[in-house]
Amino acid sequence: MALLKIAGLGNPILRKVSKRVKLSTIKSKEFQKFLDDLVETMRDGMGVGISSPQVYKSVRVIAIENVNNKRYPEKQEFPLQVIINPEFVFVGKEIEEDWEGCLSVDLKGKVARFMKIKVKGVDRNGKVINEVATGFKARVIQHEVDHLDGIVFLDRMLDFATLTKLPEFEKYWNPPSSR
Repeated sequence: MALLKIAGLGNPILRKVSKRVKLSTIKSKEFQKFLDDLVETMRDGMGVGISSPQVYKSVRVIAIENVNNKRYPEKQEFPLQVIINPEFVFVGKEIEEDWEGCLSVDLKGKVARFMKIKVKGVDRNGKVINEVATGFKARVIQHEVDHLDGIVFLDRMLDFATLTKLPEFEKYWNPPSSR
């Protein structure tokens, strides 16, 4: 496995709509290696999600995981999941505003997201995924699918008053005493 380079805000690949993955390519050694590298890159950056455009591959793939992540200890945990060609619909009307960050954007800000979604796609073995995600997991999936559509979390912010550089976030908004 290898770490992949992460595209930063301003790179045009982050603003492109990604192409669907052909199901016939999922089981290829090359694609499976890419998935392993994608997951390793997410974990190395202590992220809870990553999308393929963030590593310069404009295809519809996301990886999510929050297990013992030191950056999100108070958030809902969920195991590793790779979702290929993900789609979701909102379930209910409950929305919550909460902090979001991004491996491609060295800032944090508050974004309103739906708290419950129904997710469809396929896993890395081609098995159909059809599940309901709630809370933090639903937020992470929405954030990552946005990347596949050329949207970054800044585009979803309603108020830029919370836009914060990472060191200032840790100092003023998330001090150690509040963790």
